[in-house]
Amino acid sequence: MTTRVGFGYDVHAFTEGRPLVLGGVTIPYEYGLAGYSDADAVIHAIVDALLGAAALGDIGMHFPSSGPLWKDQPSTVFLDHTYNLLCEHNWTISNVDTTIVAEQPRLSPYRQAMCTHLATHLHLDPGQVSVKVTTTDSLGFAGRREGIACYAVALIERS
Repeated sequence: MTTRVGFGYDVHAFTEGRPLVLGGVTIPYEYGLAGYSDADAVIHAIVDALLGAAALGDIGMHFPSSGPLWKDQPSTVFLDHTYNLLCEHNWTISNVDTTIVAEQPRLSPYRQAMCTHLATHLHLDPGQVSVKVTTTDSLGFAGRREGIACYAVALIERS
């Protein structure tokens, strides 16, 4: 059996006039995230972690912002495509662990909904998906409430 670990990171600035979508869940807040797609930093970090673990490139390679195909697309499309790509290469996802870094809004009430949504799209049991939230105690861009960052780690296996 072959086991691999992948790491992903994504960051987006806050912007007005867009919904805030994290982990596929729309969260009530006065700002959304700026980006070419729906700017779901959680899913983008997970996609990068999964692609990296399988040595299949990165999110920019598969979903470039240079053309109209991915403009304003929900990031769950990226997640579904990545899951299918891993299946085509005989990889099974063991688990995904994420950490969202945001001073605001308060995200802990949405953690379970994010886990459930992500697990559904990755064909996993919700217990195989972890979403954690933290602040930076007012340090850095996230602490100044300029945006949100997300880190993700994924474990995949091939037998």
